[in-house]
Amino acid sequence: MKFNDSPIGIFDSGLGGLTVFKEIRKILPLEDLIYFGDTARVPYGNKSKETIIKYSSEILGFLTGRNVKIVVVACNTSSSMALEYLQNKADVPVFGVIEPGAKKAVQASSGGNIAVIGTSATIKSRAYSTAIYKEIASLKGDKSSLFGSGFKVTEKACPLFVPLVEEGFLNQEITKGVIKHYLSSLTAEKPACLVLGCTHYPILKDSISAQLDGDTEIIDSGIETAGAVKDYLEKNGMLKSGAKKGGELFFVSDDVEKFKELGGKFLGRPIENVGLADGIK
Repeated sequence: MKFNDSPIGIFDSGLGGLTVFKEIRKILPLEDLIYFGDTARVPYGNKSKETIIKYSSEILGFLTGRNVKIVVVACNTSSSMALEYLQNKADVPVFGVIEPGAKKAVQASSGGNIAVIGTSATIKSRAYSTAIYKEIASLKGDKSSLFGSGFKVTEKACPLFVPLVEEGFLNQEITKGVIKHYLSSLTAEKPACLVLGCTHYPILKDSISAQLDGDTEIIDSGIETAGAVKDYLEKNGMLKSGAKKGGELFFVSDDVEKFKELGGKFLGRPIENVGLADGIK
């Protein structure tokens, strides 16, 4: 098999990365995709940096052992704490979800304030604000002058969103109440855009949008990451050859049936070809 025809590897701490998988599949229909969900050890958001690096490194080895041509860390917590380590360790390109989301936020804000929501670990790491200010620093001319002294990035941890999504509480009153509780302080800042800094959060996008000012644009890091992956493959001549629709394999570290049941809701279609990953649990 030619290297170009090798699959794309995607991983997350559980189900949330399926929102990134879905966007990659949408714009790269011919690529073969392998997804790993670490369902035995979810969530990552309340674990130490050392533990997250350890888990992420094990999954990287699992995916590269299946000859993937790139790896997408479809987990904001792993992207914020383990991405640099994985990029230094891997023999293939490794993408995170934070830089693409930060870049889009800077473009969309046009100098207005930016808000970010995510897990406690992602917010504590300040990975998004760091990436946003780095992106602003790279701007030149009139674009850089838009971000004056009054500009700020506000980050907010929303730890209850993930369990609500995984339990299927998407439009219930309890979910709307939790969203309102978390976002009330952010809406007072009148942000130009809000970054969904966790791959579970797009599932709640409509309910989140209902709590925002109509002028606040929602940035989905999964969509932006998929676009960055496509651009990289095109520029480096790494797109899969032929016209055959891409295949899909899914691996989890625990509970195949639950993954199939809930994962189907994330993708909006049944999930097949799911197996337990050997050696990771």
